[in-house]
Amino acid sequence: MSDQSPPPGWTPRDPDIPAGQQRPGRQPAGRQPAGQQPPSQNAQKPAGDRQARRAAKKAERNRKRTGWRRLVPTWRMVLATVVLLGLLIVGAFVAGYLLVHIPPANAAATAQSNLYLYADGSQLARDGEVNRVNVPLSQIPRTVQEAVLAAEDRDFHSERAVDPKAMVRAAWNTATGKGTQSGSTITQQYVKNYYLGQEQTIKRKVKEFFIAIKLGREKSKDYILEGYLNTSYFGRNAYGIQAAAQAYYGKDVDKLTTAEGAYLATLLNSPSAFDVVAHPQSRERALARWNYVLDGMVKKQWLPAAERAAIRFPEPGKVRPAAGLSGQRGYLVEAVKDYIVDHKILDEKTLAEGGYRITTTIDKRRQNAFVEAVDETMVSKLDPEKNKADRVVRAGGVSIDPATGKVVAMYGGIDYTKQYVNNATRHDYQVASTFKPFVFASAVENDSRTQDGRLITPNTLYNGDNKRRVVGTRTPYAPENEGQISYGNITVNTATDLSVNAVFAQMVVDVGTAKVKRTAIGLGIPEDTPNFDAGPAMALGTMQASVLDMTQAYATLADHGRHTPYTLVEKIEKGDDDVHLPDRTPKQAISREAADTTTSMLVSVVDNGTGTAALAAGHPAAGKTGTGELDRSAWFAAYTPDLVTVVSMMGQDPDTGALESLYGALGEARIGGGGYPARIWAQYTKAALENSDPLDFDLDLQPGAAPSPPPFVPSSPEPSEDESTPQSPAPPSRPNRPGRPTPPTGGQGQGGRSQGQSQGQNQGQTTGGQTPEDDTTGGQSDAGTSAGTSTGTTGGATTGSTAGTPGGATGGLRSRPSSEYLE
Repeated sequence: MSDQSPPPGWTPRDPDIPAGQQRPGRQPAGRQPAGQQPPSQNAQKPAGDRQARRAAKKAERNRKRTGWRRLVPTWRMVLATVVLLGLLIVGAFVAGYLLVHIPPANAAATAQSNLYLYADGSQLARDGEVNRVNVPLSQIPRTVQEAVLAAEDRDFHSERAVDPKAMVRAAWNTATGKGTQSGSTITQQYVKNYYLGQEQTIKRKVKEFFIAIKLGREKSKDYILEGYLNTSYFGRNAYGIQAAAQAYYGKDVDKLTTAEGAYLATLLNSPSAFDVVAHPQSRERALARWNYVLDGMVKKQWLPAAERAAIRFPEPGKVRPAAGLSGQRGYLVEAVKDYIVDHKILDEKTLAEGGYRITTTIDKRRQNAFVEAVDETMVSKLDPEKNKADRVVRAGGVSIDPATGKVVAMYGGIDYTKQYVNNATRHDYQVASTFKPFVFASAVENDSRTQDGRLITPNTLYNGDNKRRVVGTRTPYAPENEGQISYGNITVNTATDLSVNAVFAQMVVDVGTAKVKRTAIGLGIPEDTPNFDAGPAMALGTMQASVLDMTQAYATLADHGRHTPYTLVEKIEKGDDDVHLPDRTPKQAISREAADTTTSMLVSVVDNGTGTAALAAGHPAAGKTGTGELDRSAWFAAYTPDLVTVVSMMGQDPDTGALESLYGALGEARIGGGGYPARIWAQYTKAALENSDPLDFDLDLQPGAAPSPPPFVPSSPEPSEDESTPQSPAPPSRPNRPGRPTPPTGGQGQGGRSQGQSQGQNQGQTTGGQTPEDDTTGGQSDAGTSAGTSTGTTGGATTGSTAGTPGGATGGLRSRPSSEYLE
């Protein structure tokens, strides 16, 4: 019987392959080998077959996930990770909620006082007991409550106890440099105030989170708001809205107006900074915040827009400091507090909790010497009852060790309980001509040249004529010299001795105003100083740096250009723990050559210029005088090699706080920096350095600068006739100052330096190596030659008159003007 063709679906048999190796084929439909049942649809496949298929699939996956793809987790891995993290977060939340309990009130609810010590460990002051009075919410006017909510948490009544989104947003803004921000709700802030503390730690933040959630579930919104208003710190040592109402407005909380409530709400953000009485320089920021609060009330429809438009700023009352902070103690304590907060050592609320032992850098002996110098030299001579001008006199001073940056003494005012504002740290008076050395230091640092290409050194000639137009700038500027005096062509050294405005106004343009500002900042002037504008007028000291800031900058000059950040704090302890203090590693702000050459000219100011009263200290000194606009301030900034001190007298109305001129004060027609400020400096420096030998300056000068000063011979200056003043002076007025003596118009020099004197015919050449014809920086040239004999040259500048110029007004330096015309 012949073979039949295989049915469809059968694999043909290869006769060359043994039967046992044949690939199993599909059985023909309806036929099975004898003795076997047809396999069902659910019959399992052989185990070897399954393993082979799995291995094949795995190999296929490995072939697809090669290289970097093998590092990428699969979706199963991602899902498992997310689920696991979710379970951990939920578990941590549940555990935290169960384990964290609402604790009893913390120590801050009855805060302790801080102890302040002198550098030798003796007690300086305690900052007093906490002022706190609790009141029920019903006693607090509704508008005051709403003002606080507008300032701190506008959605308080509708939000949950914590706001995770706000917390994440605040953390992000802080991390990205948009400023330190708080994402805390009022509930969280109340927990921090009453149950925990102000320390910035993760542990405290976690506790705050869970306690706030529990409190929000267990207590009403009114309960939480009442607690918050009674525990918040408002400044002036006042805890709670009732104490704040008394401290700022002298009334109970239920008598507060909407405007007053908005101002108290403003203080919650930064109590000290927004106190417009204690810190008048922050008034603009405080007003902006106050307006923000009121505008927020309008947005929330808590205050009608028409009523808002009629509201005016409510001036807070004077500060009433604790009796224990009388004299200088209060000024020192507040200065130390400001230093701690401004340098982010502790925040204001944490410091207010108390319990800290703070060792300051203040040297008790030198501090007493400073107070004694001011009292004997100035305060004892004031007689406000007979002389109304004496009512406005204020004084401030700071002394720093340049090698360490430590503030060793500070004079803030006559008495902290009588004059609250610290005159040593305020920022509302111009620094005047004490800024001029920074201009010259920047010139040397930057190898600057005049408009016609001459290197600026102490011997470089400039035109010192009154109202001379500054060239090289688009800003029209022609400053007056003191007393309207024209000096003609004089050296930079002489211009510094006599504080000639015209010379330095031109020099700041020659150097570049941006470079000068950068140099001043490097020396220690804060960049955010009020009116610190980079323009020609900056050379005359229009900025409003504090006495402390100026002392810092002069300390950098004294230490050969090395800047050591100042400090008021030696150590801070709480219990057994020391608080970390900021790093103060010195750095070279300007070259030693720039700093020392500037010092050499300031030595000349004391020896021959406007600061001769400082010679009474009996130590070699370098310094600069300054007189502010309208004589509202008078400065003397000076240093020996081992001590830097700045003294300023200021005029301020004791009733209104307005800045006033010092005309007629202490029986003098004018108060200049070389007068009372320099005398105070001399008496204090003599006492402060009484146990040390006089040190000469070790100077590394710029090439072309004047030689080092001759060996110092201590002497006491005799008052000149120029310093005499009329018994009943009339307040002078600018620009002609009626009633003042006519400035001298010519004659023989009276103020020459001993190291630069020369005699002989002046042929149009000076010892500085420059000719008047070369001096074109003022847009003028002196083509004539001197026909007279010059005696007593000052730093290479001719002091005789010049032919062809009537009275010698512009041809050369005339006789030294009266001290009344000098800064």
